[in-house]
Amino acid sequence: MEILFEDNHIIAVNKQVSDIVQGDKTGDEPLSDKVKVYLKEKYNKPGAVFLGVVHRIDRPVSGVVLFARTSKALARLNEMIKDRQIRKTYWAIVKNQPPADSGTLEHWLARDTVKNKSLAYEREMPGSQKATLSYKVAAKGDGCFYLEIDLQTGRHHQIRSQLSKIDCPIIGDLKYGFDRANSDGGINLHARSIEFIHPVKKEPVAIVAPPPKTLLWDGFVSKIEY
Repeated sequence: MEILFEDNHIIAVNKQVSDIVQGDKTGDEPLSDKVKVYLKEKYNKPGAVFLGVVHRIDRPVSGVVLFARTSKALARLNEMIKDRQIRKTYWAIVKNQPPADSGTLEHWLARDTVKNKSLAYEREMPGSQKATLSYKVAAKGDGCFYLEIDLQTGRHHQIRSQLSKIDCPIIGDLKYGFDRANSDGGINLHARSIEFIHPVKKEPVAIVAPPPKTLLWDGFVSKIEY
């Protein structure tokens, strides 16, 4: 496990594409349990370890995931998410060129629970939720485009669905229109960073996750100076 940030109140991990954040019907060991084991062993805790899941990212997505180590931190972080006080930035590698080099996408997302998929519409539909993100083309590669995305709402499969809607499917994302899978089973969507005010110390926190070591991601990093 790659620990990106850790103190007495919060811990952040760089999730790999094969990990699930919380337990599901697959029965695979979730990242949350792995972090609990890490904390129990590192601090020699005799009893159960508290760990609150602050947010989740999809299984085929890599990047920063934040957990709370205390109930106080979890409650405050949940309120910050509700009030949109936590900034999340993603990187995506897509097949086609977006309609503009930068812009804001607004759609209404309706979730199909049978197919575990979200459909994006131009207008409000029954049971849909408004979804908003901003993007910019950060660089161009060999037959692909590198996007930096500022996520303003946190809907189910939001980035994947909205990019597919503008005919820019994420590379490797079969569910949303790309034509072939990646060899690792993941997709080229990466939770690059998360920024917020520390729930207890009240200091600015910025956590950055390096992307997986693949040719496509290495190409992204080589073209962008951060």
